[in-house]
Amino acid sequence: WSPDDRVRWTRPENVHLTLKFLGDIRAEALDGIRDALGEACAQHASFDTALAELGAFPSARRARVLWVGVGAGLDQLRSLVADVDGTLAPLGFEREKSPYVAHLTLGRVRGHPLNLDLPTGAEGNTFRVGRVQLTESRLTAKGATYRTMGDFALGGKP
Repeated sequence: WSPDDRVRWTRPENVHLTLKFLGDIRAEALDGIRDALGEACAQHASFDTALAELGAFPSARRARVLWVGVGAGLDQLRSLVADVDGTLAPLGFEREKSPYVAHLTLGRVRGHPLNLDLPTGAEGNTFRVGRVQLTESRLTAKGATYRTMGDFALGGKP
């Protein structure tokens, strides 16, 4: 598998799992969002998860985004996502209509989409999910930059 030089790879320090994208938010809404996230995270213990299959959005035949999915721990992750979604709904954030696709973005395709033959069986690399961060992202010409706006331990422990 060789996608050539048309893929802009994600810098390792920027790889993350998005639980819910909030869009543009007002500064005065931050305290309520932090309270809701703290409430949701307190209901979940930390857990192990592992990387799984490689994939692409919208599809391998028309790849624009290359990603690796989550295998082990997916049920716990989906439960956390559902609780985050539920605690943010009363604050005016619309509940997600599509099923959650747990993934880490590896790269984005420049120009027209690629047609890829993705390998299967890419399981491995276990990691612990113990925290959720409220993160501000800003898109720049060099890619996204991130700033942590809140940090929440699962299980409510600091």
